[in-house]
This record gives sequence, C-alpha cells and structure tokens, in this order.
Amino acid sequence: MGQQVYIKDVVTLKLDQEKCTGCGMCLLVCPHAVLSLTNGRAEIENRDACMECGACAQNCPSNAVTVNAGVGCATAVINAALGREGGSCCCVVESKETSSNATACSKGDKEVSCC
Repeated sequence: MGQQVYIKDVVTLKLDQEKCTGCGMCLLVCPHAVLSLTNGRAEIENRDACMECGACAQNCPSNAVTVNAGVGCATAVINAALGREGGSCCCVVESKETSSNATACSKGDKEVSCC
C-alpha cells in the first residue's frame, strides 16, 4: 500500500534549514515520515503526505519547522473530494488575549484552536 497523500500541492509545511540543528525531533514525532535527515539537517521528503498535525513545528526546539494546522484536516479532504472550495478547515491561530475557542495547544503567546 502506498503512502497517504492528502491534498496535492496545498500543504503549508515549511522548513528553514539555516535554523535546523539536526536534532531529529521532527522525524520522531511525524506520523507520516514526511521529513528525513540528510547531512545533519532535516529536509522535507514528501510534502503531500503531511496531514498538518503540527507535531513537527511544536517539537522543533529551533523553530525551523512551520506549518499552518488545518489544510490537511478532514474538512479539507472532504471538500476536495466533493469538488467544493475550502482547502482549509476552521483551525486558526489567535493571540491568547482574543481567543474564545477551545484550545488545542499553545505556543508562546498564540493559541491554536478549532471550532
């Protein structure tokens, strides 16, 4: 069975190799083996397999990995399958001061929340 691909060419996963220290945390936490380690630095192996869970970004001690949670979520997958617009779900990043939604996780002064 092949590797799961979510929605082709919409994944927001980015990696700043200049910031990467090669610790490998992103590889350990990624459920789909999207990243690999080459010459002591992480690199994106298969961007379209990313489900945008955010585990890599949350666990990167050097903030080399960024991803906008939501594009790979179920709503986006269903909308794409049905030919609808809406390549992202309701997940948002808000400042802690203005957030009124249930918190999924926190990073600094930001909260990632879903409706």
